Amino acid sequence: MSETRYHRILLKLSGEALAGPEKKGIHNPTLTAIAENIKKLSEMGVQVGVVVGGGNFWRGRSSEHMDRVTADHMGMLATCMNALALSDALRQANCETRVLSAIEMRQIAETHIRLRALRHLEKGRIVIFACGTGNPYFSTDTTAALRAAEISAEAIFKASNVDGVYDKDPNIYPDSKRYETLTHDEVLQNKLGVMDATAAALCRENKMDIYVFDVTDPENIVRIIRGEHLGTLVH
Repeated sequence: MSETRYHRILLKLSGEALAGPEKKGIHNPTLTAIAENIKKLSEMGVQVGVVVGGGNFWRGRSSEHMDRVTADHMGMLATCMNALALSDALRQANCETRVLSAIEMRQIAETHIRLRALRHLEKGRIVIFACGTGNPYFSTDTTAALRAAEISAEAIFKASNVDGVYDKDPNIYPDSKRYETLTHDEVLQNKLGVMDATAAALCRENKMDIYVFDVTDPENIVRIIRGEHLGTLVH
């Protein structure tokens, strides 16, 4: 077993991360690369839970003419599609995985039960949490914070399309400043958008580190575990 910074983590993947350069749907080379690097974590002895978003298929909050609850339920189904795709890519890489869904759908996923998730992790399986919290009005960021707290993860690895947290949008402002480290209080007080406020507050209450990093290079997941300082650390 390699020397690692954390023993158990929760990896938060956006749906867009799986879309890769295509910006929508699933980009198979990107999916395979992410799965290969999650496999490396498992081989290093790290227990990995994953929460994946659904924005590459559906974004409920952008559906102005649809009932919000219905739109959020559709978003939950989108996360399940991504969870199944990631699980399949991991199995093709010879990893043991389990998809646990917050909404009961026995034919395709196990129903989420905390003790079941912990047992799978202890057996070295990669656990993918689907369908958010199972409730409307909660983001997958909040799901990540909740599931991380439930499984006693030491950190959340938030995979992003930018290389950390900035004081303003780096795609618009060339003079934007990237933070190396932040406290949870700074994130909340300055509304920095690392995660939504509910998720950030939950991480603060549970004293959970958050790493925000660029997943355009999936190898960054492994580099952080090995001790390299990449992106932004919220602690």
